[in-house]
Amino acid sequence: MINKIVAIQGNPPSTLKPQTDTSIFLASEIQNKGFKIFYYYPKDLSILKSKVVARGFFINFSYTNRKFFKVFKKQNLDLSKCSFILIRQDPPFNLEYISTTYILENIKGKVKIINNPASIRNVSEKLYSTKYKKFMPPTIFTQNLIEIKNFLKIYKKIIIKPIHSFGGNDIYLISRFNINLIKKLIKKHGHIMCQKYLSKIIKGDKRVFLINGKICGAISRIPKKGSFLSNMSKGAKPVISKLTKLELKISKIVAKDLKKKKIFFAGIDFIDQKLNGDINVTSPTGLKTFFDLSKVNLAKTFWKELNI
Repeated sequence: MINKIVAIQGNPPSTLKPQTDTSIFLASEIQNKGFKIFYYYPKDLSILKSKVVARGFFINFSYTNRKFFKVFKKQNLDLSKCSFILIRQDPPFNLEYISTTYILENIKGKVKIINNPASIRNVSEKLYSTKYKKFMPPTIFTQNLIEIKNFLKIYKKIIIKPIHSFGGNDIYLISRFNINLIKKLIKKHGHIMCQKYLSKIIKGDKRVFLINGKICGAISRIPKKGSFLSNMSKGAKPVISKLTKLELKISKIVAKDLKKKKIFFAGIDFIDQKLNGDINVTSPTGLKTFFDLSKVNLAKTFWKELNI
């Protein structure tokens, strides 16, 4: 390690919610260990004179101050001088996102980057879940209207959603073939994921936290009345949860596999003991909520697993 600096590639701090945000939770924990936080946006990442440089700012996060962050002067930083880089911007996993992973790969031998840039590309969240299809409800990935129509005909009620979005955005439950809606979704997102609707979602899903190949905890997220969306950003209520034997078995398989793929931090989701296809490796969330519910600080676990 050259300097006690952790760089975070993320969304603007003003858009983050300290009550629930995992990036702030991780940053606050490492600040307590004497590290400085350098923050930058994906668009401000460059290769200049063979160096990977980001234009950003040092930042201090605080849960006690009325304003939860303080930004210092903008500057360029050679990211090879950092101890760690956390890739924490939200999807969509688009060309800009992919480009940043290629740029950061230039310094992967000098800095610990979480998650590994090449692994983020290769473990393409929902599409990667096809590896575990025997643990999932019936699911297809397609742009083909005939295939979607046939799938709906078999399962009567299906969920349709983008492959590379997040936060419950553009997710629909359909029981009839709404061609205009489906065409609009495909035009916006390309390939979409279609999955048999599991009615037990009204009792909540389970988000499982995987750190360095270990199962570290889980929460359930219960949709608000009249909704099927279990995202907290859509009003779902989080509660502490335990895994069933089957969920634990599946989680161990996925955790072991992701560690082999050099994925250090991930979140996986279950509905009715079935993987729902979300293998979250780009910007896993939920650690602050888990702490508030259980008083177990997985940010400490995160940094401990990195020998900090």
